[in-house]
This record gives sequence, structure tokens and C-alpha cells, in this order.
Amino acid sequence: VQLAESGGGLVQAGGSLRLSCAASGRALGSYVLAWFRQAPGKEREFVAGIRWNNGRTWYADSVKGRFAISRDVVKNTVYLQMNSLKPEDTAIYYCAAGIQGGALRPNEYAYWGQGTQITVSS
Repeated sequence: VQLAESGGGLVQAGGSLRLSCAASGRALGSYVLAWFRQAPGKEREFVAGIRWNNGRTWYADSVKGRFAISRDVVKNTVYLQMNSLKPEDTAIYYCAAGIQGGALRPNEYAYWGQGTQITVSS
């Protein structure tokens, strides 16, 4: 599975951004797609996940109610809508694909995109 993120950038606190992750290479029916992020000096952390075949979602507590993950099965793309952004959301955001539903740890995902930078100014 090849993953390519887009949509990163600079935004003011309280603003919104939408990230996209285009997937290619194989059918995604049995896969889980997720977003992770990594801030400077910190470990990569789970943000949100979605099971491709039924759309079930799960989120990190830090983004619940602000971020929403979704998928377009025709475009083979997963999205992360980010609202009410905070400076602490600043990080490189990565798209990942794996096979374990509900997975939260980076080592549970086999495929990764190159990442896209999100910077939230205060």
C-alpha cells in the first residue's frame, strides 16, 4: 500500500484544516487507515483511525470532538478534518495503514506516508 498525504500548512489557533491521504497499490477492504502525529522531541502518537470496510472510527482523547476521520471509497482517500486547532496540535501528521482494528501503536501499522507539516500559531 502506498500512501500520500496532502493538505498541511500554517493556520492560526481556532482555525481548521483538512488533510487528505490517497492510498494506492492494493484493495483496502480489510485495512485500517489511521492518522498519527509527531511533534519535535516527542514520540509518534495516534490521532484517529478508521476501518475501511465499515467506517468504524476511533480517536485519541486529545482530539475527540475537534477532529473527524472519514473515507471516500471511490477515491481511495482518507481525510482528517481538524477544527478548533490549538498550538499543541503542531506536528508532522502521518497517514498509516494496517490490518488490526482499533490499533493505537505505530508498530501495529505496516505502511506509512511521508508526512505533512501542520503548524498552529497562537
